[in-house]
Amino acid sequence: MAVFKEKTGTKSATRHLKNPLPDATAFDAVVQSLVMKNPLGCTSYMKAKKNHRPVERVREMYTAKFVYKNNNGKRIGTGLDMYNSIEGYENGIAAVISNMANLAAHGGKVRHIPDADLFSVTLKCHDPELGMYFLSIARDRVTLSSYSDERIRKWVEMWADGVPALK
Repeated sequence: MAVFKEKTGTKSATRHLKNPLPDATAFDAVVQSLVMKNPLGCTSYMKAKKNHRPVERVREMYTAKFVYKNNNGKRIGTGLDMYNSIEGYENGIAAVISNMANLAAHGGKVRHIPDADLFSVTLKCHDPELGMYFLSIARDRVTLSSYSDERIRKWVEMWADGVPALK
């Protein structure tokens, strides 16, 4: 069983995944489940006259990587595009692959390299007793930060242990 290893300084802990999440769909399923099912028991709260959800996405980043090859199969270029939503990522890949002007500029064919793509989402969670903390989920790791009590780390570890993709 993988454990979260505490870092010095600001209270944070990171779990490096034994196997990175296979694709954006699997990644998004983990994030969606956490936001929608709220297994950590986070609660809504009011701040500056605004109601906040128990688990909120505060930052998302999806990076798609591409390689361009000539007719002989030789690499003649590379590229990457970054998106701030899963929808943008999926639509952006299709747009890059079908952009004829871009293909002409590179002088070759483009191929998406999904195994090289990167994904990350930072979630803000509110515990009614212990306050705010952040959970960042990336393709290859989960990081808990700004937490004030070890109980939060234990709850996050228990949740992560119950998600097969995060072991």
